[in-house]
Amino acid sequence: MRAAVTQFKTHVPGFLICTVIALSATFLSEHYGGPQLLYALLIGLSLHFLSKQAGNFVGINFCARTVLRFGVALLGIRITLEQVTHLGASVGLVLVFAVGVTIASGLLLAQLLRRPASEGLLSGGAVGICGASAALAISSVLPATRENERFTLMTVVGVTVLSTLAMVVYPLFLNWLSISPVQSGIFLGGTIHDVAQVVAAGMMMGQESGNAATVVKLFRVVLLLPVVMLIAFGYRKWGAVHDADDLSQNKPPLVPGFLIGFMALVILASTGWVPPEVTAMANGVSRWCLVIAIAAAGVKTSLGELAKLGWQPVVLLVAETMVIACFVLSAILFMNLGQN
Repeated sequence: MRAAVTQFKTHVPGFLICTVIALSATFLSEHYGGPQLLYALLIGLSLHFLSKQAGNFVGINFCARTVLRFGVALLGIRITLEQVTHLGASVGLVLVFAVGVTIASGLLLAQLLRRPASEGLLSGGAVGICGASAALAISSVLPATRENERFTLMTVVGVTVLSTLAMVVYPLFLNWLSISPVQSGIFLGGTIHDVAQVVAAGMMMGQESGNAATVVKLFRVVLLLPVVMLIAFGYRKWGAVHDADDLSQNKPPLVPGFLIGFMALVILASTGWVPPEVTAMANGVSRWCLVIAIAAAGVKTSLGELAKLGWQPVVLLVAETMVIACFVLSAILFMNLGQN
């Protein structure tokens, strides 16, 4: 009992720091607009010196890993199998291929830019699946190196900025194309990185587009489970790429516990037994966990370390964003997906 109390006390200072940052980011987002996660990251980066003080790091690291995984697991409660099957086989297959092509393009670009393959996996997964949440989930099963931590932070910044730009530009582009509302929803849900920006962009196009965009985006979130499992399996079995010297000491579990929790909640939500109030509460807790986790990741990282990454991450993210947008748009136009 005494040992548990002592361990709890060691976590409190760092946890409180990250929680205060999350509260500040939420206040800024609600009162002045802008992405909550991005605010949390930037505030965290400005307070990097706190991670150097004795007694803070244990709690900050706890938030960056354990709280993160709990938040990702809770994402599953917003998804039901009925929503997934309602899309239809053709739309589902296009989305699966879109995610696969995006991740593959990330790996290819990483090789061309002479960057570690883990950066291609991380950026490709973030762009292909669900933005910052996917970046954080994938990073949790990659080797725990300083380079991976820095690139994760850069990816979170990049996908958040690109999602915000897409939220504004894509509806204008779709109005110019004059395609059906459902097709617009498929494009928005299949290409924009973060869930919040997908919903906002969809509603700009009307209720029908908004509903289609949300369901398509949730299907992409479902793909987080198999993608993270494959990455974890690859690093565990083959070392995937030799990015980390200490890979053998940092092998992730074959099936991370938070992914089991994610799938269990999907199944539970699909039964219809979960009251809407519980789902809303779980969504809120999940969001708070992710904000606290990204705040912790920011505190752990210095701006000087981010600058060392150079221009290659920007090229990766922009190129992958263009790849998934072109792929989904081509499928919509040539396969007549969502045609009324």
